[in-house]
Amino acid sequence: MASHRRPKQPSRTRVTVLTTAAAAAVALSAQAANAAPSAKPTKNEVKSKVDKLYDEAEKATEKYNGAKEKQDKLEKQISTLQDTVARGQEDLNKLRDGIGSMASAQYRTGSIDPSVQLFLSSNPDDFLDKASTLNQLSGQQVGALKKIQEKQRELAQQRQEASDKLKDLAATRTELGKKKKEVQGKLAQAQKLLLSMTAQERAAMKAEESRASRASERAVLSGGSSSGSTAVGSGRAGAAFAAAQSKIGSPYSWGGTGPYAFDCSGLTSWAYRQAGVTISRMSEQQANDGTRIYSVSQLKVGDLVLFYGDLHHVGLYAGNGQVLHAPHTGANVRYESIGNMPFQFGVRI
Repeated sequence: MASHRRPKQPSRTRVTVLTTAAAAAVALSAQAANAAPSAKPTKNEVKSKVDKLYDEAEKATEKYNGAKEKQDKLEKQISTLQDTVARGQEDLNKLRDGIGSMASAQYRTGSIDPSVQLFLSSNPDDFLDKASTLNQLSGQQVGALKKIQEKQRELAQQRQEASDKLKDLAATRTELGKKKKEVQGKLAQAQKLLLSMTAQERAAMKAEESRASRASERAVLSGGSSSGSTAVGSGRAGAAFAAAQSKIGSPYSWGGTGPYAFDCSGLTSWAYRQAGVTISRMSEQQANDGTRIYSVSQLKVGDLVLFYGDLHHVGLYAGNGQVLHAPHTGANVRYESIGNMPFQFGVRI
C-alpha cells in the first residue's frame, strides 16, 4: 500500500544557508573573472609613468636644495654668532676685572673717612689732591659699570638669536630629511617600473633617448633655424655655456653641484660660477637673477631657460631651439629640444 505522507519541507535555516552559499559562489565567480590578469603596460606607457616620477623627484630635489642651502646658511650664521658671543664674554670678563681693580684701589685709599683724613693730615693740599683722584676713580667706576650692563644686554640678545637659529636649524634638518626620503621614494618607484620592462624594451628606450640627443646636438651645430635664435649672449653667458658644454656626458645627481655630477640648477649655477658670476642655487631663485625673456625667438646662447609652472627645472639655451641641461636621474648632461618641456621664460644674466 502506497504511503500518502507528504514529503518533509526543508527548514527556513537550511534554505537561507543554501541561498547564501549560492550567492557566494556567484560572487566568487565574478571576482575570478575580474581578477583576470590585465594587459602588460606598453613601453611607452611605462616611459610616461617613469618620466612623471622623475619630474616629481626633481620637484622634491629643488625643495631639498632649498632646505640644504638654508641649513648651510644657518650653520654659518650660528658659528659667527657663537664666535661673537665668545669674544663678547672675554670683553665682559675684562670689564669686570677692571671694575674689581678700581674697587680694590678705592677701598685701600678710602677706608678712612675723608673728614678724619683731613683732620689728621699734616698737608691738607696733599689730601685734597688724593680726594680729587678718589672722585675721579668713582666716575670711572660708574662708566665701567654702564659698559658692563651694555655688554651683558648685548650678549643676552646674541645668545637668544643663536638659540632661535639653532631651533630653526633643527626644523630645517627635519625638512631636509623628509625631502631626501621623498626623492629617494620617487626614484625607487621609477626604478621598479623600469625593471618591469624587458631588457630589450629598456635598450630600445635608451636608444630612442640617444637618437633624440644626437639630433639635438646636430641642430645646435647646424646653426640658424626658424626654431629659435642662435645669437650668443654676453661674454659671461658665452663663458658659462662653454663651461656647461665641457660637462656633456656627466651624470645627473640630485643635489649635485659639480664638478663631476649635477642636478639641473647645480649645472647652471656651476657654469656661471666658472664665468665669474654667482647666481642662486635653486631654479626658482635663478628665475629672478636677471631679465626675463618670454619669447624663444629672443633667447641668446647662454641664457637660463625655465620650465614648468613651478619653475622646478632649468637649463642653458643652446641655440636653434635646443637646451643644454641635466635632465634627471639615470641621464647625463645633454642637449634636448626646448619643446620637449613646458617652456616658461628665459633669464638673461
